[in-house]
Amino acid sequence: MNAARPSLKPLKSLDSALAELLGFAAALDGVESVSTFEADGRVLAQDLVSALHVPPQDNSAMDGYAVRCADVSQALNVQPAHGVLQVSQRIAAGSSGVPLAPMSVARIFTGAPIPPGADAVVMQEDCEVLQSDGVAQGGAVRIKTVPAPGQWIRRAGEDVTLGSVVLSKGERLTPASLGLAASIGMSLLPVVRRPRVALFSTGDELVMPGDVAPGQMKPGAIYNSNRFFLRALLLRLGCEVTDLGIVPDRLDATVDALQRAAQSHDLILTSGGVSVGEEDHIKPSVQSLGSLALWQIAIKPGKPFAYGRVQDAHFIGLPGNPVSSFVTFLLLVRPFLLKLQGVTQFAPKSIALPAHFTWTRADKRREFLRVRRNAAGGLDLFANQSSGVLTSAVWGDGVVDNPPGQTIAHGDVVRFISFAEVLG
Repeated sequence: MNAARPSLKPLKSLDSALAELLGFAAALDGVESVSTFEADGRVLAQDLVSALHVPPQDNSAMDGYAVRCADVSQALNVQPAHGVLQVSQRIAAGSSGVPLAPMSVARIFTGAPIPPGADAVVMQEDCEVLQSDGVAQGGAVRIKTVPAPGQWIRRAGEDVTLGSVVLSKGERLTPASLGLAASIGMSLLPVVRRPRVALFSTGDELVMPGDVAPGQMKPGAIYNSNRFFLRALLLRLGCEVTDLGIVPDRLDATVDALQRAAQSHDLILTSGGVSVGEEDHIKPSVQSLGSLALWQIAIKPGKPFAYGRVQDAHFIGLPGNPVSSFVTFLLLVRPFLLKLQGVTQFAPKSIALPAHFTWTRADKRREFLRVRRNAAGGLDLFANQSSGVLTSAVWGDGVVDNPPGQTIAHGDVVRFISFAEVLG
């Protein structure tokens, strides 16, 4: 009689694995001061507090004439057909005016400070120039209607107020953020230092493009595509990347590569070798040098995934199949690296969209199907969802997050995660 086979331990869900993974991601020590010009994508290490109002004083939102509303009303009452007022001064952006003389207007340009006494701006299209001597002051204009108080005036501090927190610690800086920081006078920004990541692939079948021509490839050999997109993804996340190349499928070579990588990096990221075959040496190598805390998760593609420690460095092992490696990076490595940098908001937003396809092959694992938005506002499915078909990630512009055991009928509303949400 055969002995009963031991029951397999259930795979961790993605949510459980991500929560556990993030629990290991303590924020990095070290703050750098970088030029605001060079800070795109970096993470703020401190709150930015404004030392001034933006704008610093009331200014004109239009080219036109700064007026007193009461003066315009009086002019229209005295001579309703005319409403003529004299131009007493000219104020350009970067200069300042003097108090507005009674029953006069100031020629003013966009961004110029509002002169004391004026309470509205009338844009030039609503005025008729009657005469002008072409100098700093003089001439007259006809204003046909009484403006509302505050019209076309941008108030001091309406964008940023003195003492307010403009950008918060833990925010990833964007081009707009850099402009906002510059608007409060910040030429240098305090940012978290970049994570140092060592990257290598395992597999005797791997060949680098350029080393061997396609027509000279040996049977079983493939070009190493993972190394290219993983490096690009790491750089987009602000990492300093050390590329350690391709490591042979030998235990001693894998142990040696891990030991070297652990000496000066925050994270070791590998691709391949995390399955359970005889030529997969990542698991025993990591365990010989440190420990493994996560091993395999219930997602498709991407089941082979590992997290552990090698000496003082974090270790993450990704699957060798390219789509599996790509998807697990976006779902797990990206939030891990962002948390290392102190980012607090990193969950990708999903939106509800109709499926313009059917999916009858429900899987017990949570699936991430490569799809593309169409002109009708729905989602088309890439025909081949194999984990080895990287074309699906190029053709598609996102994935459907499909729960375990779930089929999809044409017209069903599904959760769509755009690659734009997770690729930068």
